Amino acid sequence: MEEKDSVKLAGELADDFKKLESEISRKVLGQSHVVRLLITSLFCNGHSLLVGVPGLAKTLLVHTVSRCLSLDFNRIQFTPDLMPSDIVGAETLDKERSLRFIKGPLFSNVILADEINRTPPKTQSALLESMQEGRVTVAGHNYELDKPFFVLATQNPIEQEGTYPLPEAQLDRFMFMIRLDYPSFEDELEIVKLTTSDISNEVNEVLSKEKIVSYQQLIKKVPVADNVFEYAVNLVTKTRPGTEKSSQLAKDYLEWGAGPRAGQFLILAAKCNSLINGKYSPDIEDVRSIALPVLRHRIVKNFKAEAEGLTEDKLIESLL
Repeated sequence: MEEKDSVKLAGELADDFKKLESEISRKVLGQSHVVRLLITSLFCNGHSLLVGVPGLAKTLLVHTVSRCLSLDFNRIQFTPDLMPSDIVGAETLDKERSLRFIKGPLFSNVILADEINRTPPKTQSALLESMQEGRVTVAGHNYELDKPFFVLATQNPIEQEGTYPLPEAQLDRFMFMIRLDYPSFEDELEIVKLTTSDISNEVNEVLSKEKIVSYQQLIKKVPVADNVFEYAVNLVTKTRPGTEKSSQLAKDYLEWGAGPRAGQFLILAAKCNSLINGKYSPDIEDVRSIALPVLRHRIVKNFKAEAEGLTEDKLIESLL
């Protein structure tokens, strides 16, 4: 792609990002920060984990995003009795008594993995290959998933009975962990008015599949200065206790630090953040602005941090 075409596409990305933000906000009120992070992860070809108490429009948000992007959407309700074949698909005998693969709900563009921590690790692991490789393997055969492919999972942080915490290997595959908070009084007032009347606020299609893929390719081509690379990698290595560059805070309060994927996602998200703000290369401020959702699920606190009531977000803010 020529430089002139890239500049033009960068301008289109910024415009479409704002249009998408605006369209989603018509249906989902009071979660503008969440909407922004979710679109960023989609443009960076990443997956997101949405964490929040019931009733904060997690499911509605994902459904609205898929509508605005004209993408195929499937919702999978994760339960304790769900099996890997229920989401991936399975081989069955047809009328001619030959094996035929029947695709599961995973074969879609946007997958809402609702309450992902309610299903056992065996079923959770069925998502691992699809999230990393964009394909699934059944009975020794590889099946490619449609592109773009996004897994947007939800998790309830207050209900622990009958749940199975996500393993670190799976958490690491999510680009962002996005926390949803209660809306402000004004936003909640507007939500109640809107949802208890017969006002229709259906969203319109904003982006095509092809445009999303072209934006994902553009983001990878954005140049990054060496000092920004160094800042991102330095920030990640500071979270690792027991290493040469670990910070005192990591030594005191962390059991484990972030892995190399954290640095990759910091740079990708910073690139997208720079483009939507009209810049053609990210700076250190772009990295800092998206550090919390990238790092919060990649660090593991020790007992001392738990005893002193320190959250992951507080620790990351101290590192910054």
